[in-house]
Amino acid sequence: MAARQQQPQQQQLETQGPINDADVAEWKARFNDLFARPSEHIKSKSPESAQPWKIPFFEFWKPRETTLLAWYVPCVVFGRTHHRLRKSPTLEGYESINTSCLLMCATACVGCHWLPVAMQRADLRTKHNLQGSCLGDIATSCCCGCCSIIQQDKEAEYRELANLGAIRQAYQAPGGMSYPADQKQ
Repeated sequence: MAARQQQPQQQQLETQGPINDADVAEWKARFNDLFARPSEHIKSKSPESAQPWKIPFFEFWKPRETTLLAWYVPCVVFGRTHHRLRKSPTLEGYESINTSCLLMCATACVGCHWLPVAMQRADLRTKHNLQGSCLGDIATSCCCGCCSIIQQDKEAEYRELANLGAIRQAYQAPGGMSYPADQKQ
């Protein structure tokens, strides 16, 4: 009986396609907020207590798979980062072609690929209290979009998994060897 109930849900997910109505509504609300209060967003900066980014901006060459993916199909890495930040840190339920991926493709067709990238960078900064400003987000997204997308993906992975407790404390060498005291019989 339970298998029959799961089939309609699974078929609904399969026929839904890459565009998720909830994601469309979320992006629409975010764009509406941005365009309703542009000066507020442009002037936004991280607080003085903000942390530095764990992943350096120009450390884009490792892992190679992410670098190549971001170079040839940056929308896939962008969509993966969005899924990790908004839905599942472990990428449960992730599909490489998703609403965010298609949004980036659509904005790139009209020369505005930097806009959702900068918005996502600002979200990552806000969520994890990272250093930066809106103008910095725009500059990095416009001038070096692939580097920005890679840094966001790696930073989101690190921060989100750390929040889950998946990243363990770095290896620490054990203390010196100890020998049992000589026992005389």
